[in-house]
Amino acid sequence: TISVFGFKTPVPYPFGDERTGYLVTDMDGAVKWAKAHGADVVVDTFPDPIGRDAVISWPGGVHMQLYWHTQAPNYEPLETVPENRVYVSPGRADALIKNWVAFSNGKILSDNRHAPGVQIGRPNETFRLVRLTSGFGNMAVFVTDGHLPYPYGHEMTGYEVKDFGGTLKKAQAAGVVVLVKPFEADRRESAIVQFPGGYIAEIHATEK
Repeated sequence: TISVFGFKTPVPYPFGDERTGYLVTDMDGAVKWAKAHGADVVVDTFPDPIGRDAVISWPGGVHMQLYWHTQAPNYEPLETVPENRVYVSPGRADALIKNWVAFSNGKILSDNRHAPGVQIGRPNETFRLVRLTSGFGNMAVFVTDGHLPYPYGHEMTGYEVKDFGGTLKKAQAAGVVVLVKPFEADRRESAIVQFPGGYIAEIHATEK
């Protein structure tokens, strides 16, 4: 699923900086639990037409929305789990990872301190890449010095697909622009694309 916010005015502060939004079953409990694990409440809980929302910030400045529906939704399970992609400085990475894993009851899948730099547009270098998973889905934490060529850092989500080449062709036929041509790294083939309206995402297929 994807939530699209079509503002009729300029986007009000601080909305638009969220890396993702997560559905919770207990709004007040989730905010309290996030605060107990190092998160700051940027926008306190507020009502929307179908529930309640809040915006929080994790160590390293990673903004995230939490939301709750008055009537619990019933979604079909996804064939592949998207990954939330976040960028953080070396000085705050461990705090973010520790607190997010504790908040989400998640776990670290891998912590590669020499990941191929082609994944952040710097092919002759390496960087730290941490992959996490939890009931909220997957998260890829890119630990960098912030010197990132466009469009790295602008992509919000990574989507795993079964037919990489076919998906790219289908996307381009629908008006999607390929910003980063396909490349291989970390046992996956990836590309970064931009949808009409400016939404930037990574698409990948993993090696079996």
